[in-house]
Amino acid sequence: MRLLIQRVKNASVKVDEEVKGSINNGFLVFIGVSDSDTKEIADRMAKKLIGLRIFEDENGKTNLSIKDVDGELLIISQFTLYADCKKGNRPSFINAGKPDYANELYEYFADILEPEVKHVGRGVFGADMKVELLNDGPFTIWLDSDEILSK
Repeated sequence: MRLLIQRVKNASVKVDEEVKGSINNGFLVFIGVSDSDTKEIADRMAKKLIGLRIFEDENGKTNLSIKDVDGELLIISQFTLYADCKKGNRPSFINAGKPDYANELYEYFADILEPEVKHVGRGVFGADMKVELLNDGPFTIWLDSDEILSK
């Protein structure tokens, strides 16, 4: 599982000009799923996401988690996080999860995050989405379960 996390002041996602999800002050999280991912991996990645201390405290130090700042999450599925660009100029997506399985794990991931924060917005799996955001920092973190969970 791969997560691209951006700390944002606000973010929204539209499908066919209709807002499907929006947040204020929190994380915009793009999630990529592979066929080797499991619910246990999703659980551990969710815990890592919620525990990330990348919000500033009263001294300007990044010591606060999303829970500490009463932040929100916008979760967007993005199979392109598994792009393989090693050969040629056209990315291969062979390592991305099969759509039915990836959607199931994407929904599971968003579901387990809902009790952890005050609001979880979602994109629409497999749709052509338009994402708008006001990046805060900018502050962007890359989490790959193969790297994070193997240590």
